[in-house]
This record gives sequence, C-alpha cells and structure tokens, in this order.
Amino acid sequence: MITIKNWWPVIAWMSLIFFFSTDLFSGTNTTSFLQPILSSLLPDGTADQIETIHLIIRKLGHWSEYFILAILCARALRIETPRQSQPRYAASAIAIATLYAASDEWHQSFVPSRSASIVDVLIDCFGAMCGAFWFEWHRRD
Repeated sequence: MITIKNWWPVIAWMSLIFFFSTDLFSGTNTTSFLQPILSSLLPDGTADQIETIHLIIRKLGHWSEYFILAILCARALRIETPRQSQPRYAASAIAIATLYAASDEWHQSFVPSRSASIVDVLIDCFGAMCGAFWFEWHRRD
C-alpha cells in the first residue's frame, strides 16, 4: 500500500523542479544573477567563457535535480516494496525520474522564455542513473 509519508519528499522535490522550470529560472533571468558573480570571480574571463560556465552550471543543475529525485524515489520504493530486488528499485527510480524529466520539458515548452530540450532530458536521465546507483552503492556499505 502506498503511503504519503514515504512519498511526500518525492512530491515536494518534484514541485521544486516544477518551480525551477518557470520563467523565473530561465536562462535569461539566471544570467542577470550569475553573470556578475562569475565576472567578479573570473575578472580575466571573456564573455564567451562566462557564458559557457553559466551553461555548465545550468546543466549541472539539471543533473543534480534528478540525482536527488532518483535517490528520493529509490528510498520510497525500498520502503514501500521491501521484497523487491535492489536493481528493481534503481530501475524504477530511473524510470520515474526520466518520465518526470520528459513531462517537465513538455511543461517548459509552454513557458514563453523556456524551451523543451531532449538534451536536457538526457542529462536528467543521466543524473537519475547516477543517483539511483549511488543510493544502491551507499546502501551496501
């Protein structure tokens, strides 16, 4: 039986990811915040270098969001279905996170300052794979 107490962290994290997919966190808006910080940290950096670092930070954000989501999903699945095998938790967590990533990119296609990207879904999926495998590896220690 599925209980909300095991899944509320997943739902809360998904809600946060949804919030990050709004106009407020578009590339244009994060540029106005991050560019001055990066320029002060890298005073000799060119505009292209700063833009590249900004893009890397944004893509690492995708990776880390779904790394955490997969851990939360794997945890909930382990509690809800204790008799399942560890690989099944990992595969299910990756599937849930990847489906959510695809739906989140679809959501972004309706936000005027955002766009949907298959590359972002792949980055999200890779983050979910890393998170699920980290969860399983960590549980073995």
